[in-house]
Amino acid sequence: MKRILLLTLVCVTSPFLFSQQMPIDFSDTQENFTGFSGSGFSFRDDPDDTSNRVGQFFNDGSTASQGFFLDLNREIDLDFQKTISLSFYSFDPNAHTITLKLEMGANPDVEVTQNVSGAGWTDGIVFDFANAMLSSDGSTIDASGTYNRLTIFIDVATATPGTYLIDDIDDGSTETNPNDPDVDYDVLVWSDEFDTDGPVDSSKWYHQTFGPNGGQWFNGELQHYTDSQTNSFVSGGFLNIVAKRETITQDGVTLDFSSARLNSKFAFTYGRVDVRARLPFGNGTWPAIWTLGKNINETGAYWQTQGFGTTTWPACGEIDIMEHGLHGTNEVSSAIHTPSGSGGSAPFETMMLNDVANEFHVYSVNWSPNQITFLIDDVGFFTYDPPVKDANTWPFDLEQFLLLNIAMGGFAGPVDAGFTESAMVIDYVRVYQSAPLSTAEFTNDLSLRVYPNPTTDRVNLVSDNLMDEAVLYNVLGKEIMRRSLGQTRGTLDLSQVAKGVYFLNIFGENTRTVKKVVVQ
Repeated sequence: MKRILLLTLVCVTSPFLFSQQMPIDFSDTQENFTGFSGSGFSFRDDPDDTSNRVGQFFNDGSTASQGFFLDLNREIDLDFQKTISLSFYSFDPNAHTITLKLEMGANPDVEVTQNVSGAGWTDGIVFDFANAMLSSDGSTIDASGTYNRLTIFIDVATATPGTYLIDDIDDGSTETNPNDPDVDYDVLVWSDEFDTDGPVDSSKWYHQTFGPNGGQWFNGELQHYTDSQTNSFVSGGFLNIVAKRETITQDGVTLDFSSARLNSKFAFTYGRVDVRARLPFGNGTWPAIWTLGKNINETGAYWQTQGFGTTTWPACGEIDIMEHGLHGTNEVSSAIHTPSGSGGSAPFETMMLNDVANEFHVYSVNWSPNQITFLIDDVGFFTYDPPVKDANTWPFDLEQFLLLNIAMGGFAGPVDAGFTESAMVIDYVRVYQSAPLSTAEFTNDLSLRVYPNPTTDRVNLVSDNLMDEAVLYNVLGKEIMRRSLGQTRGTLDLSQVAKGVYFLNIFGENTRTVKKVVVQ
């Protein structure tokens, strides 16, 4: 729908979003300490190895409480390991003290001080928090718990000027990506590999051409969408969605550009989407790979034409897997639109890539009942996980469908004067789910009745065929219940099953039928 977009916010991210965590080797700019009370931090090359970048810590000596801190996006866990080690470089042979203080934890602040002397590197200095000091009163404590801030003091309480280097701050943990998906969806349930040259496969895709905003589109966009093969076609194993400069009159409105907007004739709840694509050239182009709720009431959308259009945007939910043109060149973005945040207030992140118009990237979303994670080339960089999931923040427990399109102008800005045409080239579109959720291999046995559904305590099963076994899975693919049947009728007691959506697998001779069951 995209009535309003994201230009009122700026939020630029790095592919290394997980770098503000231990261990710290200063290889990334996110590992940037903040100095206070007249101290300063910078990156520099190791004097003994110019290929190794280290942290440089400077005290001007103006006060006795100068120091440096780094806030971590994954806490230091003293219940996992009590020690932290680091390497320290002094440009002078004098004695110095190094104090590590842990702050912003559930427990009180704690610190450990070590002494070092001699010029050059001193490696493997160990700070043992099993014998730490409470920062509040100086008493000794076996520290425990987790902390989110690491603070370093050099020669604290002496007001001594100096410049020092630190490297390899290590608490024994391994760097991880906080934007890793929480569920691994690995069963391919729907795809288009674009292997047949010619028009787009009409059994999988629908051309949405009617402009629901008085015959044109929202956001001040400058294009009409068509079903012409000049705007969308398959060639050489690739789908081409082509935006063209041409005067075109459609639905009583004349515009200067044509393009294509495809709706998938497949809708799903939870799973992973992978789209390998190369994006169009030129300022003012606005390619998008995204999803909308199957229930959106947008006139002319495929599922609205099939009778499912009951809900307005953004209450239907929108997942923007990839957009380009809303920020800088080669800066793609992902966003979530719900009643709690849409348009300029929508949560989003961006990522800088190399030459998106000439290089293919795989743009992905991993959508589970708990979170929505966005990935590029299989690296997660943004996760949407509201603490309260209700209709206002999480309209994502119902089916969504895929959209592929190139808009022109609008929030993407003016179109280049010399623009004639450019394409979004797509290698494949793939949707994965976990086995109990997948639909590709299910037998749709219409003779099976499951009622009442939704239910509060039990469901009745009636079939024309012999049912051998019933297996109930939750939306993560975990088995919740298994019952032998051996008859054409049966009842399942669900009174001990938590509220939620489940997938009931009924097995018969060489058959499997799956029904979605809602427990209220």
